Amino acid sequence: MGVISRRRGFAAVAVVAAAALVAAGCSKSDTASGDKKITLTVTVYGEFGYETAKAGLYDKYMQTHPNITIKEIGEGQQLGDENTKLDQTLAAGAGAGDIVALEEGTITKYKGLAQDFVDLNNYGGAALKDNFLPWKFQEGTTSDGKLLGLGTDVGSMGICYRTDMFAAAGLPTDRTAVGNLWPTWQAYLDQGVKFAGSPEGSKAKWVDAATNLYNNILMQVAGANTGYTYFDKSNNLVLSSNPDIKTAYDMTTKAISQGLSAGEISFSDEWTAGFKNSKFATIACPAWMLANIQENSGDGLSGKWDIAKAPGDGGNWGGSFLSVTKQSKHPAEAADLVKFLTSPESQLAVFEKLGNLPSSPKDYDDPTFQAFKNPYFSNAPTGQIFGAGAEALKPVYLGAKNNDVRTAVEATLQAVEQKKKTPDQAWQLALSSGAAAAK
Repeated sequence: MGVISRRRGFAAVAVVAAAALVAAGCSKSDTASGDKKITLTVTVYGEFGYETAKAGLYDKYMQTHPNITIKEIGEGQQLGDENTKLDQTLAAGAGAGDIVALEEGTITKYKGLAQDFVDLNNYGGAALKDNFLPWKFQEGTTSDGKLLGLGTDVGSMGICYRTDMFAAAGLPTDRTAVGNLWPTWQAYLDQGVKFAGSPEGSKAKWVDAATNLYNNILMQVAGANTGYTYFDKSNNLVLSSNPDIKTAYDMTTKAISQGLSAGEISFSDEWTAGFKNSKFATIACPAWMLANIQENSGDGLSGKWDIAKAPGDGGNWGGSFLSVTKQSKHPAEAADLVKFLTSPESQLAVFEKLGNLPSSPKDYDDPTFQAFKNPYFSNAPTGQIFGAGAEALKPVYLGAKNNDVRTAVEATLQAVEQKKKTPDQAWQLALSSGAAAAK
């Protein structure tokens, strides 16, 4: 999962995946409660797809664990809201529940509060290491070896685009041809200028929001170069000295100055409405973004979206973990549920329903994964598109205050979009407000 994700489900999971999924969850939980009836809470942000109408994973688990009832909390809420509530409940020592979802940009922060979470190594977590990309498993592990969380997904990148709008602007619509239009991010912006000069460009913008463009560029460039964004691996703030940040920032403000951005605030009501109202022709889309696009665009735009490769090479933005809090009264049962929800079979089921790219390399060669085509996105082979090079994704280090600094920097880009600041003024404000947020 990325920042937030809400959507309707896809077609039913293929028989082969469903059979494997049931097999993964059918073994009786080796837990302390026996036949005692208990309820486990799972707190999420956005949409993780575990419910009945999506991948149906809760139902599958409860069928083989009849003493357990699962209650999900927080579907559709923003990541920031989930983090705020979690911080409050951890500080209060009550109310955090059993299982919580932690996003890649905030798990480093919670490693500093490892005393508030269960070490999943105590419940067989270490034996599952090969189920995850090595760096993903490491991201869920503290410096002293405690396993804070097991990974759900990663954010391999692509560009989602409206085929009907491309056709009207005289651009190719075939996904391979479209991907060839932009070998670099600069080429992507150049194509945006061409689009803006067409009749279609008078009705819609090239990109949805400067912040989405910025984050995708930053995470890709940082992955290829320094390996970190706002904080180096010693947790020093490097906002003013990391050239990867300035590269992404300058390219984004250039896109704004060229009139390529619709100027929306990501995940706002206006941004959500912009999909259905055809306010933009492309959006930088990590795999988890597909859920937002389908949910927000609605059934009327099915088949009018497609997916091409992202400019440049590789890049990862987004992805989450499931953790068990020390406040859980049933840590063994909660850990067992976490292991089930993050199993390769469960990740594959979620991929087919939401598009989230599994963090398990065991899924990438699975015939179901390789053959899957997303009907909403013009039958794009999402397994092949997002899975290509997934094992070679380069992780980017994100410090404990990453989300606070990122929010401050994003606000300055929004100020440029709203013509309240020039790019130079905004950058100076980003340096000062980012430094303040890092304290």
